[in-house]
Amino acid sequence: MPFDRSIARLIDHTILKPEATRAEVRQVCAEARTYEFASVCVNAFWVPFVIAELAGSPVLTCTVVGFPLGATSTESKVAETLAATRAGAREVDMVMNIGALRGGEAGVVEDDIRAVANATHSAGAILKVIIETALLDDAQKVLACQLSQKAGADFVKTSTGFSKGGATVEDIALMRRTVGPSMGVKASGGIRTLDALRAMVAAGASRVGASASVAIVEATRTEA
Repeated sequence: MPFDRSIARLIDHTILKPEATRAEVRQVCAEARTYEFASVCVNAFWVPFVIAELAGSPVLTCTVVGFPLGATSTESKVAETLAATRAGAREVDMVMNIGALRGGEAGVVEDDIRAVANATHSAGAILKVIIETALLDDAQKVLACQLSQKAGADFVKTSTGFSKGGATVEDIALMRRTVGPSMGVKASGGIRTLDALRAMVAAGASRVGASASVAIVEATRTEA
């Protein structure tokens, strides 16, 4: 029985662990070509390699900026973005300035996101903003989504996967209610099963980041 390609196209196939080797990244790219995931998401060092590995496939190359803390300067985030998009990355997942948001510095957060959004869009790429939901209360999550939308981001994303918690159905529902139907919402962090993916999509996710992508998609083969 074939796998469900519509499920595969929701997934950013992710390998962000610092100890990832070239062989492991190559394997992730091979899996992405087989299943035609939405993208392969890697640290910036791997972008040229991933682009070469994915050549001729519809799978996009995604990278992370200001990762995983979000506390780098706006200038460095912009520089990372420009370097990655020049190399061919078509999607950028940036980490918001979490401390600034929690400290009430909304203008700092918005300006940081807008600068990266402008750099991303100048290269024809899209921007996802990681708000790190595990570190925020609900009011802060709402504000983070509002600022991301106002600053021109294309998606809001739950988590880096490096903090104390990942995506929850409740957070996805809250983020979707906040941004409405026109903006992307990405669930990321701890999504390892088909049921978990479907719960996130039902709550409003339009993209899912996962490293267990192959197991998730393979699970669709057993369904009638």
